[in-house]
Amino acid sequence: MNTVNDRSRELAPFVPSPDDDMLICRCEEITKGEIRKAVHEGMWTMTEIRRYLRTGMGLCQGQTCAKLVKAIVARELGVSPAELEPATSRAPMRPIEMRIFANEANEAKEGQDDE
Repeated sequence: MNTVNDRSRELAPFVPSPDDDMLICRCEEITKGEIRKAVHEGMWTMTEIRRYLRTGMGLCQGQTCAKLVKAIVARELGVSPAELEPATSRAPMRPIEMRIFANEANEAKEGQDDE
């Protein structure tokens, strides 16, 4: 079994540190302390951290904070950051007005009529 995901092992108790109020994910305003506490509450993978705290789900899509979050999680688990699997990435989605789809459908229809 992967030692990173071996949940039968015990972590040291959470001890607040002076820099826990440092902002790590600026887009979602997540602090180092929140990330550390999440690890001690059982979020041991990058995907769990991302779903629980929304780190890397802001405007930058993790371009700014992903390495920092990974380093913090690895340090709390006592493993190398290379041992942690990256969080599942998806293309950023933006809302689209329905008229844009309608215009595309009309253009496609006109293109077929011209043939």
